[in-house]
Amino acid sequence: MRLYHHLREGVFLHRPNRFIAHCLVDGAENVCHVKNTGRCRELLVPGARVWLEEADNPARKTRFDLVAVENRGYVVNMDSQTPNRVFARWAEEGGYLPGLTDLSAETVYGASRFDFSYRREGRKGFVEIKGVTLFDDDGMAYFPDAPTQRGARHLRELIRAREEGYEAGVCFVLQREDVIGLRPNDRTDPTFGDALREASAAGVLLTAVMCHVTPEGFAITRRVPVWPERSVAP
Repeated sequence: MRLYHHLREGVFLHRPNRFIAHCLVDGAENVCHVKNTGRCRELLVPGARVWLEEADNPARKTRFDLVAVENRGYVVNMDSQTPNRVFARWAEEGGYLPGLTDLSAETVYGASRFDFSYRREGRKGFVEIKGVTLFDDDGMAYFPDAPTQRGARHLRELIRAREEGYEAGVCFVLQREDVIGLRPNDRTDPTFGDALREASAAGVLLTAVMCHVTPEGFAITRRVPVWPERSVAP
């Protein structure tokens, strides 16, 4: 799935806050918008190769959006909205669940706003999407890379939806092609890990998918297991 069309290659220098990064482009330092407010400390390291999309609006404060970075020889997408876009394409093509129809984004349920709702075999369902960029040297993926109260709350809302007769699931979109599976990162966020185990026990569908990622975009390739047992990233 192609997402970007006006890319420039650069070098990451530093990130003074969540929203901007300083990058070297053609020998000049530029302030760039970062399309991911997560920490991403394992990805955005000084000297890292990055890809920047040039904005169409010349009046913008920042000329570029930082959309991808090279890490351990792999390209990782940095746009936090992209996993949802890629999941939507995959689900509409029948990849997530057979017979899925009426896929709709940003659906309110209880105190949460789920990424998607759908219908299948006469039942309504909800699914949350989690982009994953944290991996160890053995190809294991971990989530989250930073504490996420919102993530744990969504899992417990999914449990409640399941108890009330809805289908419910969470899909982890892994931005590597050599991943063997996903585990919760209990060292970083034990509350999320506990909620994931509760969700698994309650029948919430846990799905993880690998992706082929390029600077221009990415696409889902296949599923890998989710192991919700207590674990920590190295």
